[in-house]
Amino acid sequence: MSRRRRETWGFFAPTDPSVIFRLVIADFTIKLTDMLSPSPQRASGRAARTCFAEITPAVLRCQNGSRVMGNLQVVSLTGGLLKLPKPLRSGSRVKLMFLTRKGSVLGAVEMLNPLSWSLQPFKFVELYDDDEERLEAAIQASLAKNRRDHGQVERFRAW
Repeated sequence: MSRRRRETWGFFAPTDPSVIFRLVIADFTIKLTDMLSPSPQRASGRAARTCFAEITPAVLRCQNGSRVMGNLQVVSLTGGLLKLPKPLRSGSRVKLMFLTRKGSVLGAVEMLNPLSWSLQPFKFVELYDDDEERLEAAIQASLAKNRRDHGQVERFRAW
């Protein structure tokens, strides 16, 4: 005896009607909250990301030799987000250099589709071991500082 699935298409979230979801009805019921929250496996497999407390200037060196100045907004071991005067072509490979409290980081990155006229994500495609170690140390130090700062806020919060 074979079981057939019945699929229902519908709209979700009255605040965002453009999001379409597919609900598969079989012998089990999918809770809406399970569909919305990321699975623990997926969340833990993600690289730690941070925003450094200080403004972090970054320099991009294009293949034609030109330079583009920007600021690092968010960074992880896999990529990050840059604030640029104007976005670079999506898919272009450039060298990225920025300075952290743990030292300079130089890596080859691929520029991804811009989020806005000035914000563009990137992913690391090449990062030498020593640069990766400095970046990881800087990220961990920033995360530790953020946890300490959050603890201070909680401790002195007026309830």
